[in-house]
Amino acid sequence: MKRSEAKKAVTKKSASELKDELNALLKEQFGLRMQKATQQLTNTAKLKDVRRGIARVRTLMNQKAGEA
Repeated sequence: MKRSEAKKAVTKKSASELKDELNALLKEQFGLRMQKATQQLTNTAKLKDVRRGIARVRTLMNQKAGEA
């Protein structure tokens, strides 16, 4: 899936789905940080992608909260 497709998929989610997505991304970020600390992380770009995904979901959550 391309990034633009992923962005569109996230924007169509409800508030509860966004919260679940955020929790999943935070867990993934934690796992990647642990891999980095133990020198097991091979794809360091994944950290950046996950961090941006978290920011994207939080931004959408704030936008939806402002609309309500």
